[in-house]
Amino acid sequence: MTELNLKTKLTPAEKFAVLFGITLFGICASTLIGKNFPIQVILSAVILYLITGRRPTIVYASVTKCHRDFTGATRFCKMLITLKLWEMSNESVPSVFRKQAATRPNKNAFLIDDKAMTFQEVEDFSNKIGRYFQDMGFEKGDSITLLMENRLEYIPIWLGLSKIRVITALINTNLRKEALIHSIRVAQSKAIIVSSELADAIKEIYTDEEISKLNVYVYDDNGIVPLDSKFVNLYQKLEKVSAETLELVQGSCKDKLIYIYTSGTTGLPKAVNITHIKYMYFVTTTNKILNYNESDCIYTALPLYHTAGGIIGSGNAVLFGVTVALRKKFSASNFWTDCKKYNCTAAQYIGEICRYLLMTPQKPADTDHKLRLMYGNGLRPEIWTQFVERFKIPQIVEIYGATESNANFGNFDNTVGAIGFSPQALAWLLAVELIKFDEVTYEPVRDENGFCIRCGHGEPGILVGKIRVNNAVQSFSGYSDQKASEKKIFKNVFKKGDMFFNSGDILVMDVYGYFYFKDRVGDTFRWKGENVSTTEVEGAIIRAAKLTDCVVYGVSIPGADGKAGMATIADADHKVDLDNLANELKESLPAYARPIFIRLGTNLDITGTFKLRKVDLQRDGYDITKINDAIYLMQRDGSYKRMTVDDYQMIQQGSLRL
Repeated sequence: MTELNLKTKLTPAEKFAVLFGITLFGICASTLIGKNFPIQVILSAVILYLITGRRPTIVYASVTKCHRDFTGATRFCKMLITLKLWEMSNESVPSVFRKQAATRPNKNAFLIDDKAMTFQEVEDFSNKIGRYFQDMGFEKGDSITLLMENRLEYIPIWLGLSKIRVITALINTNLRKEALIHSIRVAQSKAIIVSSELADAIKEIYTDEEISKLNVYVYDDNGIVPLDSKFVNLYQKLEKVSAETLELVQGSCKDKLIYIYTSGTTGLPKAVNITHIKYMYFVTTTNKILNYNESDCIYTALPLYHTAGGIIGSGNAVLFGVTVALRKKFSASNFWTDCKKYNCTAAQYIGEICRYLLMTPQKPADTDHKLRLMYGNGLRPEIWTQFVERFKIPQIVEIYGATESNANFGNFDNTVGAIGFSPQALAWLLAVELIKFDEVTYEPVRDENGFCIRCGHGEPGILVGKIRVNNAVQSFSGYSDQKASEKKIFKNVFKKGDMFFNSGDILVMDVYGYFYFKDRVGDTFRWKGENVSTTEVEGAIIRAAKLTDCVVYGVSIPGADGKAGMATIADADHKVDLDNLANELKESLPAYARPIFIRLGTNLDITGTFKLRKVDLQRDGYDITKINDAIYLMQRDGSYKRMTVDDYQMIQQGSLRL
């Protein structure tokens, strides 16, 4: 975080200016009030309140960032009003969409390749889906798995199921075997809908006793999948189903709509409960923050099974009538040509996408687009400015949040590196806090009364969000697994009986209220008695190795306290200059943070949401007897030399000092 040069306190001159301003305000107000004693007493109390403690800093931040805070508060209130009206009228996602379709039936809702689906076509198709599965005996509260790549029919399928209050489990298309079986089981699915392209993944697990009891509906519009008695061609069945308006099954806006799974970077996926009102909250917040209008067109190449593409992006078509252009799979070489082709005004990014775009050769198409903004999360501070300048993006909007989280915010004023902000005078609006934590156990640090301690400016802390059960914005719907849900809740945080959602993210906040990502709990490790931030080391390597994929983690060393740092770098073309890398790391990282081991691999395993997967790499460790990739060991002078079997054995015996 040092390269961002965060402002963590006021200078003496700034503090004097604030105190002088408050005092001058008090004098002027007192003169205007005259001899009204009660009001003079109140004014004096207000002035005294403002000049004590941390409040001069709050006043400074509120004055210097008044435009940001006013804009943010206005858009936040618009979101709250829209959401409250929907909640009061007990709207559901399909009921809101039906109204959107009625007002713009011939407008394109979704685009992909050279195909399009209008709002009326989405309504008709979803009516068919709902009617067919209703006739098949599915009813409110049942769950159906959807395994399908990005295509026009994806959202209309789960939208149709929602019309009969059937919950759709949106499965990661990269899952196979045990992970796929697990995801279907935890959702308690009663059937599976799968595209023809992914039917083999289901056939592969159909020998499982539980899975084999489920009917499989293959959406096969090409007639390429040979079917048996339990594999039904859904495409053919729908041809005979009426598209007439389907009566919506009634329920609550707090009913479950879909299951979305966590990415699975640290184990088997967890199914997150997304209710109708939660979906509305995610989409409405994004829509109001980004100030979308009828003429906008959003480009997303992100998978529709995840929150980013499936809700934050495409949801603007479902709830607000904005056209969304899709792509089956992200392509760095086609990103900008797609944006031009569909006349997009906004585009999504996530994880490593921005870096992948920077790695492409420069070409005229880089700036031949009409984008007014790009939004998402994970744009690293070290490439932010370079990305904006090369591709001429007027506005970057970082949106912080997680699928299951109630602690969400954004940064819409182009502040480099910030993932969001909290208005310092209106912090109660977001109800998020940074709390101190134990650097070994990652448990909250509590005071003598048993309550958590708030962090100061510039002090790393775990982000927590206050849970209000009956509040659409601040509720926590949890996972399908109740025990997993309970683990994400901190209780008795600031007072007895309160509950906060544990984001698991370590952030810092500056005096202006901007939040900056520092690490994820578990993404730090101790070495030589010091905490090492994997995010910081990854950033240093990315800068030194010219945007090459890398992942950093800690590995255990026999007889050593803590974990040694290890970096795996994708180097399929053998272009990484280890001598230059070593010199750069000496300049940018303290000795204890430099990786002891460097593994040069051909490719890194990346999740469907473009996050680097560490689990298998951590399991491999530095065991040179089992790994085919080259592993390099840091020498006393900071350089790297290829590790030998003898080196490995000496480390295991504790005879090689690291």
